Amino acid sequence: MTMEVNRTYPVNGPKAWYQRWWAVQPVRSTVIFALSLAIGLVVWQLISIKYGVYFFPSPSETWIAFKELAQDGSLATSTIDSARRILVGWGLGLVVGIPIGLVMGRFGFVRQLLDPYIEFFRFVPPISFVTLAIIWFGVGEASKVVLIFYTSVFIVTISTIAGVLAVDPLKVRAAASLGAGPLRTMFLVIIPASIPEIVTGARLAMGNSFLTIVSAEIVAAQHGLGALIWKSRNYGRTEWVFVGIITLGILGFLFDRIIRVAVRRGLARYVNHG
Repeated sequence: MTMEVNRTYPVNGPKAWYQRWWAVQPVRSTVIFALSLAIGLVVWQLISIKYGVYFFPSPSETWIAFKELAQDGSLATSTIDSARRILVGWGLGLVVGIPIGLVMGRFGFVRQLLDPYIEFFRFVPPISFVTLAIIWFGVGEASKVVLIFYTSVFIVTISTIAGVLAVDPLKVRAAASLGAGPLRTMFLVIIPASIPEIVTGARLAMGNSFLTIVSAEIVAAQHGLGALIWKSRNYGRTEWVFVGIITLGILGFLFDRIIRVAVRRGLARYVNHG
């Protein structure tokens, strides 16, 4: 004969308190982030000790350089200049790439007509056009913006085409049977259904814009994070190089977060359904 014993555990106590505390998502995320940051700093410090502060500046050396560049205003100026160029070029890529992608995705003839050019130029890296951009547009803002636009427009176009081609044909036929013309079908069916892919393309284009801005500013800019990194090399200030690299990473992280928040608040129903 067996007897089943029901055991009860106290709901209050150190373990229960810890489990409730750890179950809170913001708390858990904060702790994991802090742990990851601490591990990264320790590894960074160990590498600096092994190879020397000149070749691999320590966190403390980088922090001192950060304060130095922040105090004289060069870091803020460089960050603002790079951010402005990225946003303008990326924005132009969206404005041009989305309509082209919608038309190419909707009309097979246009897609066959333009696809060879899209496929050709999307494999040519922007850095190969740096010299031509300077010759054609000068060393001012236009050359940098054009290069970032070039980086963005093909990614956005291809993502938009993929979104349009993925639209359920039954939805398109249903809209037509209800009397919707091509224009209404585009705005009421195709564009909403394509938003997830368009958003993905926009985020990828933003990431690639950061890759391009460094190359563009190294060659043809007096100010900007890319220019700061290049000038730091000339002065042998590797800690300044680290500051520029870290600032680029933080700026990219913030831009991507802003895009995600904007999409979650303004386009959530389309993305969730995508």
